[in-house]
Amino acid sequence: MTTGQSNVSPQAFRMDPDETTVGRRGVLLVLSSPSGAGKTTLARALLKADQNITMSVSATTRAARPGEVDGQDYHFVTPDRFEEMVGADALLEWATVFDNRYGTPRAPVEAELSAGRDVLFDIDWQGAQQLADTLPADVVRVFVLPPSIDALAERLRNRAQDSDAVVEARMARAVDEISHWGEYDYVIVNRAVPQSTAALTAILCAERQKRNRQPGLAQFVGSLNSAD
Repeated sequence: MTTGQSNVSPQAFRMDPDETTVGRRGVLLVLSSPSGAGKTTLARALLKADQNITMSVSATTRAARPGEVDGQDYHFVTPDRFEEMVGADALLEWATVFDNRYGTPRAPVEAELSAGRDVLFDIDWQGAQQLADTLPADVVRVFVLPPSIDALAERLRNRAQDSDAVVEARMARAVDEISHWGEYDYVIVNRAVPQSTAALTAILCAERQKRNRQPGLAQFVGSLNSAD
């Protein structure tokens, strides 16, 4: 996989002033891939280029890795607290991955949607399916594929924070994860970061223009028709 800086202008994909007239409901943009395919890099590039999308912060029972910040990278919670959140219907989706539990807190996501802001998710296919079942009109699913299985293995081996055993487990899991690509609305083969970032941004821009995400559009068009 080729890496590099995105050539997407930070000003190119900010909210159009007309959107404040028409009104817009946010998009839940879901990114999934086998570990190491580059979705985190693409997510960071999109967040840097677009001021109107924010990253969903998941709750997890796993321990924090070096450099991770509670409330910024994840909400690190105990297994008992996670169960409380499940029981209170406070999570939009949840799943168990490598013996740890992950879930999306409901309240902040619904607040962003209502405010017309988009939310980006870095979750696996199980979470993506649950999220689509819960909020089907709001979810747009994008699956990121590596250019080859060899490139994926190399990327995982080059990670300093994972042991050989973890790398082997992730490679075994990758085959199963890739098999779910057909459940997604869009698929990006991540051969080069700038091109993949541009493709992801184009998907988001197109989804923002859908009629069902512009609740004030009928009134706006009516005002055009009644104008002198």
